[in-house]
Amino acid sequence: MSPAGITLADLTVCHGRRPAVHHLSGRFAPGSLTAVVGPNGAGKSTLLRALAGLHPAQSGRIEGAGRVALLPQQSSIDRGFPLSCLDTVLFGLWAEAGPFRAIPRAARARAEAALDAVGLRGFERRPVGSVSSGQFQRVLFARLLLQDAPVVLLDEPFNAVDARTAADLLAMVRRWHGEGRTVIAVLHDMDLVRDAFPESLLLARDCLGWGRTAEVLTAANLLRARSMAEDWAAGAGECGRGRAAIDAAAATAA
Repeated sequence: MSPAGITLADLTVCHGRRPAVHHLSGRFAPGSLTAVVGPNGAGKSTLLRALAGLHPAQSGRIEGAGRVALLPQQSSIDRGFPLSCLDTVLFGLWAEAGPFRAIPRAARARAEAALDAVGLRGFERRPVGSVSSGQFQRVLFARLLLQDAPVVLLDEPFNAVDARTAADLLAMVRRWHGEGRTVIAVLHDMDLVRDAFPESLLLARDCLGWGRTAEVLTAANLLRARSMAEDWAAGAGECGRGRAAIDAAAATAA
């Protein structure tokens, strides 16, 4: 696996005109294993979506992301649609195969092998709506295996799963890291982060620390993040720096 690094240059990502990630600069080193942590509403999931190309930047840029595989939060996925576990895994090939091309037999065999690798042999025809949260998370990890991307983005990968599933999935994350992939995970369990993730990015919309986990997750930094979250207002204004850049670009175009 060729390692891939990602550089963020003064990145601002907004919902409407309100900043969710505010002028973030830094670098995910090639082959790094990084936890993204912070209070609710800190912009963690928004950042992952921006890295995956699913949420546009208001200003700044993302360099070097290349081909990525994203694990979204389970709560964002509708399991009421009648899909089998195998079909869900095969959706990992959507970008490669396109919407109207038949899935090659070799790809189906790879998808079956991915389900086997996450402990779900025999689940190929099971509807995703009939499996447990832990089993469905395994299905989503199988989809990541099929995508085989150099950058893996995980949004709360161990949320609402049993301890055995969490341990199995963490072992897979460690294996990806050992293969040289760049792995970035949104997490809430600080003990897990300190134990398993060498690098951390602490977000409270603004960056409060990015580097070695022990140096980032200090009591002072975590207290500051909580304090900033308490001060957020639902009616917070737009990013003035980003608005100025947009107005300047519009004036130049005119």
